[in-house]
Amino acid sequence: SEVGSRLAFVIFFMKASRVSLWIAGGLFVAVATGFVVSSRAGYETAKYEVVEKDGDFEIRRYEAHVVVATPMKGGSQNGSFGKLFQYISGKNAGEQKIAMTTPVFMPATGDGEPGEMQFVVPADVAEAGAPAPSDDSVKLSRMEAGKYAVIRYKGVAREEDRKKHLEVLRAKLAELKLEAEGNPIHAGYDPPWTPGPMRRNEVMLRVK
Repeated sequence: SEVGSRLAFVIFFMKASRVSLWIAGGLFVAVATGFVVSSRAGYETAKYEVVEKDGDFEIRRYEAHVVVATPMKGGSQNGSFGKLFQYISGKNAGEQKIAMTTPVFMPATGDGEPGEMQFVVPADVAEAGAPAPSDDSVKLSRMEAGKYAVIRYKGVAREEDRKKHLEVLRAKLAELKLEAEGNPIHAGYDPPWTPGPMRRNEVMLRVK
């Protein structure tokens, strides 16, 4: 009947529309993921060598590198990112513009929460001599070479996420009978606008 034909057409159209939405959604995720990955790949990254890997767990050997750092209070950024961004944008003794790098390191205090934010100084700038900061709350420092155990995870990296993945990392080290030393270091690789599922976060512990 005509009514039956119309109903069949409507059902077909709804199914086709749903499939189209799935395809469009899949394409959007693929394009967005590719954009985030390519954007991330455009930045110089702190150099390391992977010594051992098991899924999201790695043991890496990092080279020493120069960082520019400023305090964080209670794990909150509190303008710390802005201060470091101003430094690389020319608010330094040489009024020198410096390229952004990855990751943003956030060494923790004894309670496991970030107490400082660090940008890695590009290798060529560090070799030539990084300019002194103009802001007294910003300083040049150094992350020494060493071996670090690392867990990688996605998401926004809230306090509970940092604590959960730090526990996972400590459990993995206990399983491998490896001894950690010092406080953890949190690391983020993406700008704030990056969707949570596409973000790369890490928590690191130096191992003896």
